[in-house]
Amino acid sequence: MLSAGDIQRLLGIEECIAAVEAAFRVYGEGKTAPPGVLGVQVENGGFHIKAGALAWQRAYFAAKVNGNFPENRRRFGLPTIQGLIVLADAENGCPVAVMDSAEVTALRTAAATAVAAKYLAREDSRTVAVCGCGVQGGYQLRALARVLRLARAYAYDLEEQKAEQFARELSAELGIEVAAVRSFGEASRRSDVCVTCTTSQRFFLTQADVKAGTFVAAVGADNPMKQEIEPALVAASTLVVDVLEQCATIGDLHHALEAGLVTKADVHAELGEVVAGRKAGRRSEEEIIVFDSTGMALQDVAAAAVVYEKAMASGDGAGFDFSGVHKA
Repeated sequence: MLSAGDIQRLLGIEECIAAVEAAFRVYGEGKTAPPGVLGVQVENGGFHIKAGALAWQRAYFAAKVNGNFPENRRRFGLPTIQGLIVLADAENGCPVAVMDSAEVTALRTAAATAVAAKYLAREDSRTVAVCGCGVQGGYQLRALARVLRLARAYAYDLEEQKAEQFARELSAELGIEVAAVRSFGEASRRSDVCVTCTTSQRFFLTQADVKAGTFVAAVGADNPMKQEIEPALVAASTLVVDVLEQCATIGDLHHALEAGLVTKADVHAELGEVVAGRKAGRRSEEEIIVFDSTGMALQDVAAAAVVYEKAMASGDGAGFDFSGVHKA
């Protein structure tokens, strides 16, 4: 059994990026079954269950149950996202680990953006605008700094003090200039990369806010009610998704489909196809590319497997036998 603290010690951002990239490649090569997702909405929030299987040196299955309650901090002093991951041996079904999901989710989500940026952002990208200065926003900027030679970042949040604190902390940590801004649109128009990681239910990034050649990572929309990107911007851009059917149901693609501005056939590729070399990545310096990131369960499997294997090697975590028969 592994806590958030265990995961922070065991899973570094660079190895998470490598694991997530490998998961997308395996998926893009058609070597694993499509992952599954189930969403349940409740008052003030919702739950989603994501599950998938991967075969590394060992075959793993993971199922994640996440609660997402945007008002938690204000109402209860609790994190927005809380949950658990159950990791099992996919050869015999034996559960091998139960771990906190919030830290894994934050890391693997940022890792997916980094993988996408590696293949879809311009190589000379130096400036990034981040909308949403919570935990995820910080991980997004840290992950991008591993794959791009960033020189400057802009931080925007509805809570100005949060953006200012984000700017101070990330500037000192990453050694780049991070400035808090009061207009995300102005910042995005000056940036090579834009990241949206909010709980918004109405789009705020429009065509007018994005210059030619920009890479946009739309991270926040993970249920049908969330939306960050103007459907017209989605339609006018090269669209890459993590999982096509999932994005068509819960991502920003979902809203563009409902608006009648695109069809599924208009989607350029799933990220796994790009990583596997089956579809092209960036094709021109002027191309605007939107990555619709709804969170693929195989990212969770890959990250959880790294955590578990390192925990077994180091002795981290608390041993527990649920069955009373088998040993993990």
